[in-house]
Amino acid sequence: MRLNRFFIIGILVSLTFVGCNRWYRSSIMLKAPKNYDYSQLADSTYDHEFKLAPNDIIDFRLFTNDGFKLIDLSTMNDMNGQRMSQQENNFFYLIEHDGMVKLPMIGRVQLAGMTIKEAENYLQERYAKYYIDPFSRIAVTNRRVVVFNGEYSQGTVVDLKNRNMTLLEGLALAGGIPRTGKAHTIKLIRGDKANPDIYFIDLSKIDGMAQASIVLQSNDVIYVEPRISLSSEILREWSPIIAVTTSILTLYILIVSLN
Repeated sequence: MRLNRFFIIGILVSLTFVGCNRWYRSSIMLKAPKNYDYSQLADSTYDHEFKLAPNDIIDFRLFTNDGFKLIDLSTMNDMNGQRMSQQENNFFYLIEHDGMVKLPMIGRVQLAGMTIKEAENYLQERYAKYYIDPFSRIAVTNRRVVVFNGEYSQGTVVDLKNRNMTLLEGLALAGGIPRTGKAHTIKLIRGDKANPDIYFIDLSKIDGMAQASIVLQSNDVIYVEPRISLSSEILREWSPIIAVTTSILTLYILIVSLN
């Protein structure tokens, strides 16, 4: 009988500790398996300019005579029925999921994948059919990235106010890397979230400044892995296990004393 009791208690305690993997380091996100094949940072990646992408909202302005006169696009709204919103005399157009945007007079055009300068030059060529020396200006109004800087339970959405904001600037706007973050374990996640490019970045040494100059793109995710403090982590992560184990032992002692 006593052997059976110890056997049952042993099974319960074993099951308790088997579940420890769920609690230990439970705050770590986006874990990669050992020897994970990260995307390579090509030389062209560092000089990569910001490119327009689906779901970007652009503020588009068109001038004639190389910028002498602003064209009132509001008079073309009802005639063309393009996807446009107006706020304080500014006109905003959505780049749709297929990378196309519908603009006055010229209709649907492909802008996703172009830099802002390339898109401006392209639209100037298209509008040259209707206006003398057209001059276009584009600004993206909803550019942002998500930053997890290594602080427990902390995430920040950073607006990309500059045209070519770098990784280092994005981290700085999110508060930098705290003492709880690992500067040598940073993941930059880019592209289609179902099959993204994931870059591994080490900013712990001065050599990492080259990687820090990567230009951020809309909807990038920057993840700084948090550093584990053994003393506080053991207390926080293992306290549920200790509590359950203590309850089991207390129950066992009670059963033994009653017998």
